[in-house]
Amino acid sequence: MEISCQRCHQTVQADNTFCPSCGLPQLVYTAETATTPGQPDRWNEAVRDASMVDWKPAIRAAIVFAVPAGLLSSGISPLSLFGLFWMAAAAAWAVVLYVRGQSPAWITIGAGARIGLVTGIMAVWLAFTLSGSAMFVERYFLHRSAQIDSDWRTSVDDSEKLTAQIFAQTGMTDPAQVQARRAWMLSPWGHAGDLALGLAGYSVFLLFFAVSGGALGARLLARLRRPQL
Repeated sequence: MEISCQRCHQTVQADNTFCPSCGLPQLVYTAETATTPGQPDRWNEAVRDASMVDWKPAIRAAIVFAVPAGLLSSGISPLSLFGLFWMAAAAAWAVVLYVRGQSPAWITIGAGARIGLVTGIMAVWLAFTLSGSAMFVERYFLHRSAQIDSDWRTSVDDSEKLTAQIFAQTGMTDPAQVQARRAWMLSPWGHAGDLALGLAGYSVFLLFFAVSGGALGARLLARLRRPQL
């Protein structure tokens, strides 16, 4: 079968993809090619489910950002006040780094949240370990036990004053209960328990923001992937 080139009108064989005279690409559609299914070789590969997570590269991406986030969120960092921000940002960037090597180049919000959770767990573990180690070193190696206990006693006294004021306003004053609570808080196990409870609560908030950051990162990537109308 012969056809004519649309540019130079020279004869072109049906199996030629370019005109031999002027080089114009020849796009020919016939009934046979329209009804015969066919796919390019590149589509023979399996397409990854965007809701699934390939954990080996995901964990590598999470480690890259979990380490600095854990350091910045720990008690040894002067920027620990912004720990929630560091955690959310680390999880979002971990999702971005993971998605760069995936096909299709996006993931669902649920998958992003799971990567954010893993990033948060590693970062929180590091922050908790560093904070606890810093307290141990400060008390037993730097010999600041007296100062630490004095600061804690001041904090407990301030808390008890506030509690007494609240009880006085509600008419539920119980001096024995207040004194028992104060004695427990000033005890070594009371001090340790309060610190552990505070770190645990802080860790929960960090994990929540990590999950939110991962979900937000996946959401933003999905929006960027949408075609512009």
